[in-house]
Amino acid sequence: MARAWHLKSRPKGKPAAADFELKEFDLPALADGAIRVRNLWLSVDPYMRGRMNDTKSYVAPFELGQPMEGGAIGEVAESKADGFAVGDLVQHMAGWRDEAVIPARGANKLPNLGIDPQKFLGVLGVPGATAWFGLLDVAKAKAGDMVFVSAAAGAVGSAVVQIGKMKDMTVIASAGGADKCDYVRSLGADRVIDYKAGPILKSLSAAAPDGIDVYFDNVGGDHLDAALACARNHARFAICGMIGGYNETESPSFRFIIRVIAARIRIQGFLVTDYLGRLGEFYAEMAPLVANGTITSRETIVDGLEAMPDAFLGLFEGANIGKMLVRL
Repeated sequence: MARAWHLKSRPKGKPAAADFELKEFDLPALADGAIRVRNLWLSVDPYMRGRMNDTKSYVAPFELGQPMEGGAIGEVAESKADGFAVGDLVQHMAGWRDEAVIPARGANKLPNLGIDPQKFLGVLGVPGATAWFGLLDVAKAKAGDMVFVSAAAGAVGSAVVQIGKMKDMTVIASAGGADKCDYVRSLGADRVIDYKAGPILKSLSAAAPDGIDVYFDNVGGDHLDAALACARNHARFAICGMIGGYNETESPSFRFIIRVIAARIRIQGFLVTDYLGRLGEFYAEMAPLVANGTITSRETIVDGLEAMPDAFLGLFEGANIGKMLVRL
C-alpha cells in the first residue's frame, strides 16, 4: 500500500507534528491516460503553510483527512499514457507521499540535460523561476542597480543573488548566522548582513548609505520596514513571500510605509504561476547556466517519508541552506 501524509488538524500559529498524520491508502486502478509514479524527491515550501488554513487564497487549502500535495520528482513505474514509459523521470504535484497515480497531463517529463533531477525542484524549478521573473520582470532590475534581497541563503534568495551579479547589479543580501552568511558571500554578494547580529535597519543603512533601488522580499516584517526606510526614489519592490509572518495571527505594522508616497516606491506582489506561459524562456536561459556551473545551488536533504513534517517545520526555524528536500 502507498503511504501519504494527511492534514489532521488546522494549526493556529506555528504548526506542530500533531497536525500531521502518516497513513496508508489504496492507489486507484490505472486508467487510460494515467501513470503510476514512484516518488524519489519531495519538496517542502513555505507557501504550504498558507494551505493549512481554511481561507481563500491563490491556491486551495489542504483538506482535513486527505493526502497533502506538493512538488515531487518521481520515476514512472507503470504507464497507460502515450509518451510516458516505465523509467521516465517526471515532475508533478502529488508529493507528501511515496507513490501516486496521476493523469499524465499533470506530469512533465524531465529533459535530459545531464543535471541532477532534484534541481528541477530548486534552481531549475519554482524557486529558480521565482527568482528570475521576480527580479528581472517584476522589479525590473537592471545593471547598476543596488539590490537588497532577504533570506538570501534560501532556495529563492540564493538564486536572486547569483542572477543579480550575473546581470551586473550590486547585491546586498541578508541571512541568519555565520554559516549562511559565508554561503551567501561565496555566491558573490557584495555585502552581507547577518540579521541575527543586530537590527536590520541599522545594518542595511550602513551597507547602503545612498539607498537601494530594488528590494526582493522573502521575509516581510523588519526586513520590509528597513527596505522602505532605505529606498531611493522610484525603488521597485518584488514581494515574493513573507515567511516571517506566516505563523503570526496579526499582520505586522509597516513603520515606514508612508515613504511609498514621497519616494514613489512601487510595491508589487507576484506568483510564479503568473509566468507559466514564459517558462520556456526561463529554461532556455537558466539551464545552460546551471549545467556549466555559472549558477550553483545547494540543498538541505532530509531522508525518509517519515521526516517530511520535520523538514517542513524546519523552514520556519532556519534549518535549511538552499532548497529543503526530502529524499525517498
